[in-house]
Amino acid sequence: MYTGYPERKPWMIMRGFFETDQKNCSGCTHEMCMYEGKMVQITDSDGRKFTGIAETQSAEYCLHEYAREETALEVCNFIIYASDIREIMLLPDLKIIRATETWQLAGAYYVRIQAMAKKHHIPLRQEFDEHDGPDTKYIVVTDHDFPIATARMYPTDQKSMMIGRVVVLPEYRHQGIGTMVVDACEEWAEEMYFSKAVVESRDNKTDFYKWLGYEVCGEAVDGDTFRCIRMEKLL
Repeated sequence: MYTGYPERKPWMIMRGFFETDQKNCSGCTHEMCMYEGKMVQITDSDGRKFTGIAETQSAEYCLHEYAREETALEVCNFIIYASDIREIMLLPDLKIIRATETWQLAGAYYVRIQAMAKKHHIPLRQEFDEHDGPDTKYIVVTDHDFPIATARMYPTDQKSMMIGRVVVLPEYRHQGIGTMVVDACEEWAEEMYFSKAVVESRDNKTDFYKWLGYEVCGEAVDGDTFRCIRMEKLL
């Protein structure tokens, strides 16, 4: 569990909700509870964005778990305390999908073609390799039913799940969408009883995965397009 720091379209905007002292709260405040189970994007006091399904954590819970007596919202395993929240946006049209239908799979391929193959001049034969098979799992994020982000998953052994091809359309980057995609993959892998997540990170993206709890476990290797580093995380 991470605690905010790595030690790190017509959307409804809510501002100034958490100006009062939360320390004496015996449970969730009305303002915090309204976000429970909803898709949100939180901007913290440092300008960082966290996007995902919100879960309200009471002051008592936070005191017991993190030694800080303040109500918080948990998003993608990050705890953001009420006093650290600058802005919250409700994103009712943003959906996380475990792709099974043809249109959902097409959405995953679309994002990869637009944001990776075209941008980096990767041939489709190379972008869609032997790991894009019938047993591969795909996460797709949609906004108003339009695909904006994706990732694929496949097992490397009985305990390890490879998470790869994590791609977000350029206009949706730096909004916490990539973190949400990786978190969705990890949650799905855990449900299938895998105990380790593996990524082959581009060498300029390792800080992102370290922030999510991954550790470098290999040397950099030159691939067909990028220089990559293997990283792992226990689930």
